[in-house]
Amino acid sequence: MSEEILVNVTPRETRAALLENGVLQEIFIERTSRRGLTSNIYKGRVQRVLPGMQAAFVDVGLERTAFLHASDITRGREPAAETELEREPHIRELITEGQDIIVQVVKDPLGTKGARLTTFVTMPSRYLVHLPFGRGVGVSARIEDEEERGRLRGILEDISADSSGGWIVRTAAEGAPRDALRADLIFLQKLWEAVDAQGRRCPPGTLVHADLDLPLRLLRDLLAPRVERVRVDDPEVYGRMKRFAASFIPEMEPKVQEYAEPRPIFDLHGVEDEIARALERKVPLKSGGYLVLDQTEAMSTIDVNTGAYVGHRNLEETIFRTNLEAAQAIARQIRLRNLGGIIIVDFIDMEEEDHRAQVLAAFERALEHDHARNQISEVSRLGLVEMTRKRTRESLEHILCQACPACHGRGSVKTPETVCYEIFRDILRQSRQFEFQELLVLAHPEVLDLLVDEEASGLAELESATGKPIRLQAESGYSHDQYDVVPI
Repeated sequence: MSEEILVNVTPRETRAALLENGVLQEIFIERTSRRGLTSNIYKGRVQRVLPGMQAAFVDVGLERTAFLHASDITRGREPAAETELEREPHIRELITEGQDIIVQVVKDPLGTKGARLTTFVTMPSRYLVHLPFGRGVGVSARIEDEEERGRLRGILEDISADSSGGWIVRTAAEGAPRDALRADLIFLQKLWEAVDAQGRRCPPGTLVHADLDLPLRLLRDLLAPRVERVRVDDPEVYGRMKRFAASFIPEMEPKVQEYAEPRPIFDLHGVEDEIARALERKVPLKSGGYLVLDQTEAMSTIDVNTGAYVGHRNLEETIFRTNLEAAQAIARQIRLRNLGGIIIVDFIDMEEEDHRAQVLAAFERALEHDHARNQISEVSRLGLVEMTRKRTRESLEHILCQACPACHGRGSVKTPETVCYEIFRDILRQSRQFEFQELLVLAHPEVLDLLVDEEASGLAELESATGKPIRLQAESGYSHDQYDVVPI
């Protein structure tokens, strides 16, 4: 499998597309007005401690106070071996109100929720992750070769013997030489010393250390041997990326290329069209079936339907083939839309246990290359698959869209008929409470069309009952279910 990264830069926004075999799999967007906060390190001050929630709210200088749970707080000592009898410390034993604390953002603010924090600071580089308050050495689970895992662990244990904190070998370190790992280790040690010193002297509510911006993060986190090239359409950003690669990933530096063609870079491979389709609720499948995706505050749901696909053998085989195709499409849509948290997939019910197992295995394989950590459960008796996916940044829909001003995110508006009957009730209410010469009804043109057509007799009955004339006025600026009844 070959990968390619396209980087599109405009004055206030940077976008990046990750393609696998020419097909868009992930999209990254960073805007100057709302840069992501994940991995940023702040000096905060504890505002409120909530014993009932085992959590605290911390002011780190953002619009909303951030959330810190007791499980995300270091205890100021080496953690004891975990046993079932080990008591989780009370939040008040860990922090107090008014205390200054160094924290790192693990989840961006989302909706009405503030950022999620941790005191378990991590400092990533190309090959390693430094845990200043951790201990031991770990190796990424994505490195599957046991011999390579042993080699990397041995090197890191040796070169980190005189250092403090813990260390993790990243997936990109597979095959990396000892000197490269040592250079990363020295770099991270010096970086943490500088961050620690800055954190001690700066006031609360200060950003102590910001993570790299999107173009450089792409090189640090995604530039693996399977990536054939990184194409950038901005000369200044291209120069920065080239210098960063030459300094930290010299063997990958030739892969960073400037794109200077007149055709917009995101028109290549139809990336712009794919982004537009990723905002739609319905996703067609090649077989004729389709998916329906919905995002809510609590979870995201994905429904699989056969649609126009009728198959060739029998119903069970048709359902099985549709679910197999859907498993691939769902995995891609999850990554492309950056869905996170709880995700429920409603595959079409399958009678045969072997078919259910094959669909689940295909779904798991399709998610193997996902950079976000995920966990998938078995297929339930109702044909549902429950999964979780780590959410660190907003979904594509939350970045690019806002709630509809007409329905306020409900996804539906009242019918003109419903609004007509609400107007009738409001007219009766007003006639019993106020003295007036006439009533003026302001509403959307479609509602008024219904009032003077199908509901004209009802309007006439109201005029007769109230003894007052009712005048209608169209307001094209009103939403379909907005109206006013004004006594004059």
